[in-house]
Amino acid sequence: MTPRMAPVRLIAHLALACAAGAAAEAQAPVVALTHANVIDATGAPVKRDVTILMRGRTIEQIGAGIAVPSGARVIDVGGRYVLPGLIDAHTHIATLANAKRALESGVTTVRSASVGHYEDVSIRELVKAGVLPGPDVVAAGVFVTPDLGETITADPRLGALARDGVQTLDALRAVVRVNLDHGVDVIKTRGSERAGLPNTDPRKQTYTEAQLRAIVEEAATRNVPVMVHAHGDEGAFAAVAAGAKSIEHGTYLSDSTLRLMKQKGTFLVPTLSTVYDLTEPGGDYDDPILKLRGQHMLPRLRETIRRAHGMLIPVVTGGDTEYGSGSLTRIAHEIARFVELGFTPIEAIQSATTVAAELLGMGTRTGRLVAGYEADAIVVEGNPLENIVALQDVLVVVSNGQVAVNRLPFGRSH
Repeated sequence: MTPRMAPVRLIAHLALACAAGAAAEAQAPVVALTHANVIDATGAPVKRDVTILMRGRTIEQIGAGIAVPSGARVIDVGGRYVLPGLIDAHTHIATLANAKRALESGVTTVRSASVGHYEDVSIRELVKAGVLPGPDVVAAGVFVTPDLGETITADPRLGALARDGVQTLDALRAVVRVNLDHGVDVIKTRGSERAGLPNTDPRKQTYTEAQLRAIVEEAATRNVPVMVHAHGDEGAFAAVAAGAKSIEHGTYLSDSTLRLMKQKGTFLVPTLSTVYDLTEPGGDYDDPILKLRGQHMLPRLRETIRRAHGMLIPVVTGGDTEYGSGSLTRIAHEIARFVELGFTPIEAIQSATTVAAELLGMGTRTGRLVAGYEADAIVVEGNPLENIVALQDVLVVVSNGQVAVNRLPFGRSH
């Protein structure tokens, strides 16, 4: 047992630690975005011609007439529009190259929807350590699903559990515990089959309410929420009843399921752009059966989103892509498609900022461009409140106080 520190020595120790922390913060790199028109995502009016001062990983000040410290990195955005970094709440990023592609599109925070070998946990830690500028990662680890497939190589314990399929309550809880031991932030499981495989029916229920409740209860032992893949209504209803934090996709949701989501405060992450991808050449999916499937799924999902929005169910952006070199899906597309469905531009932007941050349990530190929040910001040419597609051409990305992208010099004339 360590001897108790005398009160005077303890106070002195704490004072020195606080002083060291304050000194380190004062010496942290400073980035200043000047002549900015700020859309802070809170719903407040645009702040015109202001300076955003970021010190280290935190937004220090936003306003007019702010003195920029000497030695700061100054980027004059020239009256362009600055918003919080975007959030993708449904990704499958497992490589550094794919994380970089997400960041370059303006996504500064992601929630993983499972990877094969805990790559999301590793990327999360690299970002926390400052080795990478971002995006910040809410990690899910491996998918809790009946057939673990190749993911059994991620941890030897998974091989024994996969032998008979992950179906029993004990097996389900055990896979969750393996994930928790790897330090995940969220558990991903399923209520229905996949849409992106030609030999599955996305409406077919996979896990029952009892099975899903076992997963939710085991995750709750370490205060970890559960996200549930569910296109089909029966699987989605079971997931909501079992306590899922969010329903992923939700194509065929009934009014009764939506009402239960409203009652329980369940979020919807529809990944609409992925269903568009099913219907179009290239991208993450390119198969005639999936193209036909997408053509009947797309109007159903669009209608589900309209109904959810009308019921004030929180709807959040998710790309459902790994951001591979062939991916055609970006969060800016999802935001624009929400506007097509009747969201106001600020509502659609909030689905990728403030509302998404609430889903991730990060609403008090990211998703808004205000003092005290994380130093995550993007710069676009035009006003997305007037033309939402302006978000599709991101000129500057600041993530955790690091300038990850600066394309402004490319457009300058001399």
